[in-house]
Amino acid sequence: MIKEYFKIAVKNLKTRKLRSWLTIAGIVIGVFLIVSLFSLGEGVKQTLTKQLKMMGGDLIMVFPGEVSDIMTTLIGAAELSESDIKAVEKAEGVDLVIPMKYKALVSRFKGEQKQTLIYGVPFKNGLSVFTDQMGWVLKDGTWPRIDKREVVVGSLVPEEIFPGMKVGDEIIIKGRPYEVVGVLVSLGSKQDDQMIAVDMELYKQITGEREDTAPFLMVTIEKGFLVDEVADNIKNELDDSQKRRRGQGEETASYSVITSEKIAGVAGNILAVIQLVVYMFASIGIVVGGIGIMNTMYTSVRERTKDIGIMKAIGAKNSTITWIFLIESGVIGFIGGVGGTVLGLALAKTIEVYGQFHPVLYIEASISLFVVFFGLSFSFLVGCLAGFLPARAASKLKPVDALRYE
Repeated sequence: MIKEYFKIAVKNLKTRKLRSWLTIAGIVIGVFLIVSLFSLGEGVKQTLTKQLKMMGGDLIMVFPGEVSDIMTTLIGAAELSESDIKAVEKAEGVDLVIPMKYKALVSRFKGEQKQTLIYGVPFKNGLSVFTDQMGWVLKDGTWPRIDKREVVVGSLVPEEIFPGMKVGDEIIIKGRPYEVVGVLVSLGSKQDDQMIAVDMELYKQITGEREDTAPFLMVTIEKGFLVDEVADNIKNELDDSQKRRRGQGEETASYSVITSEKIAGVAGNILAVIQLVVYMFASIGIVVGGIGIMNTMYTSVRERTKDIGIMKAIGAKNSTITWIFLIESGVIGFIGGVGGTVLGLALAKTIEVYGQFHPVLYIEASISLFVVFFGLSFSFLVGCLAGFLPARAASKLKPVDALRYE
């Protein structure tokens, strides 16, 4: 019997092609928004989770500026002073203070010149932190020797910036030759994967910088200390140091001290906002698609009033009429769900591919069977729910009144 209802529903949709496809288009748009945003939202969540897992639980980051403006701070020119760095080193419970510096410089490889990001890394003291807690792994080659002009490059340098580059090749930075001794496995960040990392002393020679300043610090703690405890100690030392310097007439700048747990909290807040936006767009899609189906089904009921009267006159039950219209609205929703799911996943995948070459962070699209099942079943359910009231209205028509309807 249900099979016959489906046949009737499909026949009616074919009879009113234009209106049916316009209604289906409304569902396509709604499901398209839901699926694409859901896939990208989950993808961003996975990307941020990977980034956070790369950091150890006992790492503390210190940088100038406020946490609320961390991205502007990290890409800006603000730096922690030498006095700030010494204050951090002095804090109780601090094991290692690892400054990081970076600068965009022109590099040349086999006659081709390109702008590259040079990282200054204290390999002697900080290599273990980068390998154990920051996920730095060599795909090929070895780590640079401290007293040699050797560099390690990110995974995208030999793939995109200087195609064909390999371990043992020579790269020219500011007119001086350096040997490429290692290539890193992808770190999951566009910026990191395009870097050229050199020892900090070599970085100072390349850039001509002499002051011991840094745009941010990574701090490891001694065994037996709690991360939050050491973070408070660092804040106290920095406050005392800046207070003394202000008393001597020196200018000081604001700073932030954050732990891995706090970074996870900030990321959690970002993800919560993303999820909220996804749900808001999903709600709009639901309302638009549902109203479209309901309007179409009410119109269909009016146009087919006499047909309903004939069916009821020859013995059709109220439940039969209800099922016919419910299935018809469900089919509209399902077809729209198929189109919306395909387009949504296609857009999410396109953004993922595009994101591999342009943004600061890679964006992944979470494409799973759950997303596909959700898109199809959800659209079918919305179609049935939107068609319930029109179907109920159709089933309540009296045969005599329906047959007289003009």
